[in-house]
Amino acid sequence: MKLLGKILDIAKRGILLNRLDARSIGVLDGDRVQLINPKNGVSVTAFIDTTSTIAGQGTVGVYRITNERLNLAEGSEIEVREAGRPASLDFIKKKMDGGKLSKDETMTIIKDVVNDDISAAELTAFITASYINPLDMDEVEHLTRAMVETGEQIKFASRPIVDKHSVGGVPGNKISLLVVPIIAASGLKIPKTSSRAITGAGGTADLMEVLANVEFSATEVQQMTEKIGGTIVWGGATNIAPADDRIILQEYPFKIDARGQMLASVMAKKYAVGANLVVIDIPVGQHTKVPTMQDGRKLAREFIELGERLNIKVECALTFGDIPVGHSIGPNLEVREALRVLEGATEPNSFIQKSLSLAGIAFEMSGKAARGTGAAMAQELLTKGKALEKFRKIIEIQGGDPKVKSEDILPGEHEFVVRAPASGYIIEMNNRSLITLARIAGAPHDRGAGILLHAKKGKLIKVGEPLFTLYADRSWRLQNAIEEGRRLMPVLVEGMLLDRVPSISVF
Repeated sequence: MKLLGKILDIAKRGILLNRLDARSIGVLDGDRVQLINPKNGVSVTAFIDTTSTIAGQGTVGVYRITNERLNLAEGSEIEVREAGRPASLDFIKKKMDGGKLSKDETMTIIKDVVNDDISAAELTAFITASYINPLDMDEVEHLTRAMVETGEQIKFASRPIVDKHSVGGVPGNKISLLVVPIIAASGLKIPKTSSRAITGAGGTADLMEVLANVEFSATEVQQMTEKIGGTIVWGGATNIAPADDRIILQEYPFKIDARGQMLASVMAKKYAVGANLVVIDIPVGQHTKVPTMQDGRKLAREFIELGERLNIKVECALTFGDIPVGHSIGPNLEVREALRVLEGATEPNSFIQKSLSLAGIAFEMSGKAARGTGAAMAQELLTKGKALEKFRKIIEIQGGDPKVKSEDILPGEHEFVVRAPASGYIIEMNNRSLITLARIAGAPHDRGAGILLHAKKGKLIKVGEPLFTLYADRSWRLQNAIEEGRRLMPVLVEGMLLDRVPSISVF
């Protein structure tokens, strides 16, 4: 059917079709159509929405992103046909039924993801199928390579190229803000591309965005790394493994991170930026993604095996994940804490020692330090101010203020102090509950939102002393977090009632 095109400034792929025209073509809401611009011969597939008012009969509203490919002029003629069902849907159904995907089947799915030829619902079905029927290592390798091959890649003229990643699950895990400048200060190159938070209160990209721009092309990432040795950027803006960020977008509402997709997500980004030495941080603890050391060792072996398949040397650090890293949870609070350490603070010890340990592993892998001496080398770079100097250069080249100081970074204006209801030792800190509270308060989207911990597990505390402070940029979000906190009880003090009917809380 030939219709007159009307360009709609809607930032998505698709078209708006009059219901009578849709009926004539034989399509319904959510179906696919093929669009052909007769003037240039360009053909694209698009999903349809229908209306009886906005687009009159004989016209079709073409969304802006779809028209970037069609290059259709306002009011010009366009041909609309019913489109066939993509083969990737059959492969997704195969995975839903518990089947094993081949290399070609995986590539077909990922190409359609990148080209937006499958809908958000169809992509969610693939994510869910992979969550319920886990990918084996062959499928993980296929997915990793497909993610890399459907995006841009960076190739450096010299090696080694170092990278690090944390699988997450522990709040306050801001270590990239120390590890990256420490490694870059040694003369090694580390093009750190990071994700935004999926299940946490702030991914590395969310934190770095407090200080500087994180959206750069792959070429810009390469140029910046060549010039100063390191970057901390959002992988979603680089077109490096673009399918990964589309998958993350659909995972976000469910707070899921399927094991096989996590492996592929991490290693695809490392492979695509040219890294050949990678350190993986695997926090282990009751309330993390990896609850036991046995699970941690299994995941480490999977990362190492996938690295071998990709010709990347991988070492994994199983780290203590039962309590938050440092005292802060949420973008501004975590950035402020990291800057304080770079500026010379000697606390919090958990944050500093973890960062030094991971940077030290990278130094030993690269030959910069002998085995067992890497952490000391990292400590020296931090203590002498070399890491701060390098971090300022990273901030500056990414468009931020290199003179920024920790005291310039402020938490949200709305706050609530949670105090101990009894005297005793802190015997439990629930990471998941703390992350949930920070997210309800607005993190990571509201940068000032989060939690500042005043005491951690094992500390003796007196009745009425502060346990933690909740911060929010908006008062209604703070109120929601307070109400949820009464239910979750994320911090337990020895001697507290575990339950009472009706309920009692520390808030």
